[in-house]
Amino acid sequence: THKSSDFIQFLKILDAKYPEGDTIRLILDNHSAHTSKKTRQFLAALPEDRLVFVFTPTHTSWLNMIESFFSKMTKQMLKGIRVNSKEELSERIYRYFDEINADPIVYHWTYKMDEIDPDEAATI
Repeated sequence: THKSSDFIQFLKILDAKYPEGDTIRLILDNHSAHTSKKTRQFLAALPEDRLVFVFTPTHTSWLNMIESFFSKMTKQMLKGIRVNSKEELSERIYRYFDEINADPIVYHWTYKMDEIDPDEAATI
């Protein structure tokens, strides 16, 4: 739902999953739920450096590989389909995963790291 409360619930799951004293680093986009007042209050209640956020630069959704994947899946497989149940939708999605994994294509990164401005990648 992209709400702060959902994001905080996810952070609680991560916090419980990893041993105390570990630092958990998350690479995030600049969605408002990641920096909201509620999120900052939750982080303030945790030990310092428990959760470290590293934000991708603004307007760089192409850096988020999963966003690219879901965009491609939506265009290739989900656009315009009709299903009779959640189960049918789930089956189609998993079939798509099987089909693309059967013949994987290696992603060749073409972006040059020296073109990234490190000052744009803010942390919290």
